[in-house]
Amino acid sequence: MRRDAIFYTIFKRVPGLFFELVEQPPAEATNYRFESVEVKEPTFRIDGVFLPPPDATSQMIFFAEVQFQKDELLYHRFFSESMLYMYRNASLYDDWYGVIILQSRSLEPEKTTIHRSLLNSSQVKRIYLDELGSPDEQKVGISLMQLTIASETQMVQEAKRLIERVQQEQITVLAKKEIIDVITTIAVYKFANLSREEVEAMLGVKLEETRVYQEAKQEGREEGREEGREELKLELVSQLLAHGMSMEDVAQLLNLTIEQVRLAAE
Repeated sequence: MRRDAIFYTIFKRVPGLFFELVEQPPAEATNYRFESVEVKEPTFRIDGVFLPPPDATSQMIFFAEVQFQKDELLYHRFFSESMLYMYRNASLYDDWYGVIILQSRSLEPEKTTIHRSLLNSSQVKRIYLDELGSPDEQKVGISLMQLTIASETQMVQEAKRLIERVQQEQITVLAKKEIIDVITTIAVYKFANLSREEVEAMLGVKLEETRVYQEAKQEGREEGREEGREELKLELVSQLLAHGMSMEDVAQLLNLTIEQVRLAAE
């Protein structure tokens, strides 16, 4: 499972979960819009940008980076992309904040001296998922993110507990459905060898009740669908393309070929 890719799904569906990582989130946090944007000349692809609503008191933009592999140029890339985006859109925003999510501290680049003023500033926060403590003691959004790094054995129990917790806590009905939808999507990604029925039995939920399957049925793609992970990914293609992603980005996100994405879109 490409864990950095699943974070795109999490933030795209429930942007508000990102702000559980921010110590002082803006008042309009629930109205922010998550996008993956391209900055040209030179071309950079910024995976996570949270854009404030037009009527927000402070036009603060948030940049997010999810890293699950070693990359010595991580901070060179992250700050270059962020600053270039701000330069290209200087009239739209009046402040910025960066959140860098790493699976563990071991993925930190060896040399960080050149970026020390930014990394140690109040505008940048680094999150190490394996150091956040027990998922049961965290906010729902953080527990959801921790689920992406759990082993298959841990994931089953943690996913069940998180679903129970979401159903019991005072969360809006829409948020509950969205969060459970993301949990089941993570499970499908992680347990690629299991059928839909096996995933349902394992988590105690009905996948037909999630948004992915409901939209698939509405679009007339329910009939003839095979069980398992591959068909779910194909069903996501049209939804992701509709959200503005390119065929190349969808192919990378879902680990498909460009031809598979094109055929699924047709």
